[in-house]
Amino acid sequence: MNSIEVKKLMFSLGADLCGIADVGRFDDAPEGYHPLDVLPSCKSVISFACRLPAGTLACKTAVPYTRVRNSITPKLDAIALDFCIELEKRKILAVPIPTNESQWDGKSGRWRSVISQKHAAQAAGLGTIGQHSLLITPQFGSMVWLGAVLTEAELEPDAMLERVCDGCNLCVDACPVNALRESEINQQLCWDHAFGDNEESKNWEISCHACRDICPYNLGSENRFFKR
Repeated sequence: MNSIEVKKLMFSLGADLCGIADVGRFDDAPEGYHPLDVLPSCKSVISFACRLPAGTLACKTAVPYTRVRNSITPKLDAIALDFCIELEKRKILAVPIPTNESQWDGKSGRWRSVISQKHAAQAAGLGTIGQHSLLITPQFGSMVWLGAVLTEAELEPDAMLERVCDGCNLCVDACPVNALRESEINQQLCWDHAFGDNEESKNWEISCHACRDICPYNLGSENRFFKR
């Protein structure tokens, strides 16, 4: 299979974006979280994305945004699983990376995926990471959710993109708990504020996406019809 065929397969399974990175682009990965730490025979990392409905940002209630985010995670996991099965039917070894599953890295004091979905997407040319720590894509801005697959197939990598974020600091100033003041997001501050039970409705919800709302690049070319 070549890179074009890989992308056609990924799109047929429901992905909106797909890019490929050579494993050599992950030299800066934290110890224990390099693709080779997961699959020692890995040659290529395939990153893909599904778009999030931009209309969820306009809602006065957190319910639509929360439900979309919770629904899109199993969708991406299913795409990655089906993709790997299709590759193995073609005698190509492939491993899906969970979309939203973290483990504690005691060395850095941070929660991490077994490989960073955002850094994989950046390495594969889907977009670039903004100051708010979200991936910004040309097509959908930050309104995407990410998945990845590791494979031992040697595939033609995509070109990486020039940085989109201009460091305007709007997201930094908009954060109600100052979680973006340092070079890395303060995960616990962000999560404790944004995720949790609504005492009035008794529902778990995502109550804050201020950094996404304020970003001038959060919509991308495909969402220009949406007026904030």
